[in-house]
Amino acid sequence: MPIYEYQCSGCGKSYDVFHKVREVEEDVVCPGCGSTKHVRLISAPAFSVKGSGSSVSDPVPSCTDGSCCGGSCGLN
Repeated sequence: MPIYEYQCSGCGKSYDVFHKVREVEEDVVCPGCGSTKHVRLISAPAFSVKGSGSSVSDPVPSCTDGSCCGGSCGLN
């Protein structure tokens, strides 16, 4: 079930909606003021990659010896 983020055009409140298969955007109602006028926001998806031993939230390893980019990154 996809999750969409909306912002109410009436009161400005942002809220998440779990859309069901048959639900359409016109069915969405602001939990703050009851308005059906809203804008769907673009938000980053949250997911992890299985089987590779890493996930999207894993920190990027630092370049301590300059071998990864020849020292041009400025991290060494």
